[in-house]
Parts: sequence; structure tokens; C-alpha cells
Amino acid sequence: MFRMLEKYSNDLEDIVKERTLELEEEKKKTDLLLFRMLPPTVAESLKTGRSVEAEMFTECTIYFSDIVGFTTISAMSNPLQVVTLLNDLYTMFDSTIDNYDVYKVETIGDAYMVASGLPIPNGNRHAGEIGTMALDLLSQCGKFTIRHMPEVPLRLRIGLHSESYFIAGVVGLTMPRYCLFGDTVNTASRMESTGAADYIEIS
Repeated sequence: MFRMLEKYSNDLEDIVKERTLELEEEKKKTDLLLFRMLPPTVAESLKTGRSVEAEMFTECTIYFSDIVGFTTISAMSNPLQVVTLLNDLYTMFDSTIDNYDVYKVETIGDAYMVASGLPIPNGNRHAGEIGTMALDLLSQCGKFTIRHMPEVPLRLRIGLHSESYFIAGVVGLTMPRYCLFGDTVNTASRMESTGAADYIEIS
């Protein structure tokens, strides 16, 4: 009887250890996802249950880009091909921007938004970081191939804007997002939308 209880206790201990390891692995995956969705400082605050106040930033540059002729490309493609195109492109973008002091704010369809100077200020380096990154992305796009349309070149329209005042903060509870507010964002978006293909419009 004693041996049976000892064996049961050991088995239970092994099960607890195994479940604890599984729980730790899942926690790592959850943390990784959270840190990809939000800036690290913001993610840490949310993990510990602290509220995240909106912040004012005084030095920042915003990057906007979209794919020239994306509506036409989409009309000539099936949904899976469109998703594959965007996934391939954004995987390349994400890998490239890792080399710069920037933060990817969001992607909406074919629009890609990046900022430098937040959430951690970097002095007067923000414009240089974004400008060099934009040139790099433009260069990378020249080598990019659309899998199902290899004969069609992928062309970008890019807009940049630097500003000395705007607000950034977390919006939402179920699916929190780190959002930027102010004329900086609107101006950068206008620079992109009114720009020419394969050029960088700067205000």
C-alpha cells in the first residue's frame, strides 16, 4: 500500500512538472505575441495590470507606404494570392526595418505605417532613421517578385513627415492597439497618397 501511494505521488509530481513546463511555454508564446502587437514598455505595463497613459512626443517622423495599383492587382488575383503577396511583402519589410531604430505601428491592407522617435525617444535621429529605412525598403521592392505575377513589378508610393508634437497611446481592451494621433499622421498619409510611384514624398 505504501509503495502504491509513493508511486502515485511520484506520478502526480511528474504530471505537475510536465503541466508547469507546458504552461511556461504557452506563456512565452503569449508574451511573444503581445510584444509583437505593442511596444515592449507598453506590453510590460499591461501584463502587470497597470494602466497605460497616453504620452506626448515632441520629436518623431512617420512613414506611410502603399502598393501602386494594388486594386488592379487584387482584381486580377484570387484572395489567397492577395494574402500571399501581402505576407511575402510584409515579411520582407519586417526583416528590413529590424535594422533601424523604428517601430512598426500597423498594417492595413496594403498600407504600412512606421514611426521613429517613439515609444522611446531617440533625439534628432528619427528623421535619418526613417529616411534611410525608406530608401532601403524602396531598394528591396526593386528585387521583390509577386509569386503569381512575376512579370508585374511591385511599386511603392511613400510619404514621410516629421513633427514636434503628437500623442500616442493604447486604445481598446479586448484587442488593444498602440495608436498615434495628430497632424503628423494625417500629413504623412497625405504625402504618401499624393506621391508618385517609386518616389519618397517628404514634407
